[in-house]
Amino acid sequence: MSDSATAPPIERNGYAGLRVYLHPRVIGMAFLGFSAGLPLLLVGGTFTAWLQDMGVELAAIGFLSWVGIAHSIKVVWAPFVDRLTLPVLGPLMGRRRSWMLLAQLLVAGSLLGMALTDPTEHLGLVAVFAVAAAFGSATQDVAIDAYRVEAAARHRQAAMAATYVFGYRIALLAAGAGALHLAAWGNWTLAYGGMALLMGVGLTTTLLIREPEVAVTSATRQLEQRVVDYLERTRHQGLRRQVTAWLIGAVLCPFADFFKRFGLPVATVILVFVATFRISDIVMGVMANPFYLDLGFTKDQIANIAAAFGLAMTLFGAAVGGVLVSRIGIAPMLIATAILAPLTNLTFSWLATLGPEIYGLIAAIVADNVTGGMAISVFLAYLASLTNTAYTATQYALFSSLMTLPGQFLGGFTGVVAEQVGWVHFFMITAAAGLPAIVLALVLLRYAHPDRIHQPGRNNVETPLQER
Repeated sequence: MSDSATAPPIERNGYAGLRVYLHPRVIGMAFLGFSAGLPLLLVGGTFTAWLQDMGVELAAIGFLSWVGIAHSIKVVWAPFVDRLTLPVLGPLMGRRRSWMLLAQLLVAGSLLGMALTDPTEHLGLVAVFAVAAAFGSATQDVAIDAYRVEAAARHRQAAMAATYVFGYRIALLAAGAGALHLAAWGNWTLAYGGMALLMGVGLTTTLLIREPEVAVTSATRQLEQRVVDYLERTRHQGLRRQVTAWLIGAVLCPFADFFKRFGLPVATVILVFVATFRISDIVMGVMANPFYLDLGFTKDQIANIAAAFGLAMTLFGAAVGGVLVSRIGIAPMLIATAILAPLTNLTFSWLATLGPEIYGLIAAIVADNVTGGMAISVFLAYLASLTNTAYTATQYALFSSLMTLPGQFLGGFTGVVAEQVGWVHFFMITAAAGLPAIVLALVLLRYAHPDRIHQPGRNNVETPLQER
């Protein structure tokens, strides 16, 4: 680990902390976040609603829900996004922007294809378009995540994450409620056609932003030189040698680099921490709406308070997290959110004893969503600090997959647990699920301090002439 000299500059006053949101690249992340969030429901909840409304059989709808798996396995093709320069677009726009543009064009074209296809007559073709849209969406996520990490210095990463979350959440509203309203007012062709046009937000932003400047360190070059030296000693020749060298560099080197930089014990702790940090939030969220309904809240109350007001509180929390990281650094905020995020689950235990009281629901939503929003922006900034810019897309895809998979897996058992122990104890158990992350966060302060992690290829000291 590097010493404190590598720590990012800290904004010391409130105005300077807020000023981070005026940076051009921080603002631009809101529009890229919108582009990333828009396709998610259009191949998910909104997609299944369309199929159900058109009379498609439930069995077919269930199978088609698998198209969303693309977002969970994006780490498989992340190395290609990381290392492969696209012909024509790559030299013109740069590696990150060219992949973003290609993915956005694929999503927009696929959504338009879905809009113009009747699922009752050509369900197979709709499925092809949906798979293409999901693949394009996941690829766009990989490229945007890599851009976000590389485009700004460490102390701006939480602000970049906060504006990204803001745009992402607005897009979910557009692709969810917005698309449903368009379908009700007109038809599903209008709904999906309108969403295809909204992908123009991302396309325009990608054309306007600048490609981030990154460097490959000597340590990284030495790591890859070992691959070349190894191949020189083999019998591989010609194309076979070139392909083998590329695959090792793109697929194996990102993981070798991570474990070499941190060492096997510390790297393992980091990965376990990444996998456990959001477990309490995810497993609690699975049962949130069933809990509200079971307690006696109406659908309108849930929509207005838990959904709409909750969204506002999440965005507020994300913005606060961005400001605080800019002022005091990642480490203290990582510890604070590791404690607060599971702790606020206990407000739902309190609500379960209170009953369907509006003030109780508001209090629980404020506590949970504000801390949840803070945790998201802080944690994304932390993940950004772990990457080597030579392998940003691959390493970040690994971290983001680990971040959600354990919670999603355990979420499948939450209904059984809630039935067995009741709501009060269920939310206590979800709060307790956050204890491992708290312990691991404290361990990392000693062995891999989040504000002192050396990021190969990154210049964490900004100059006035750079839009970093």
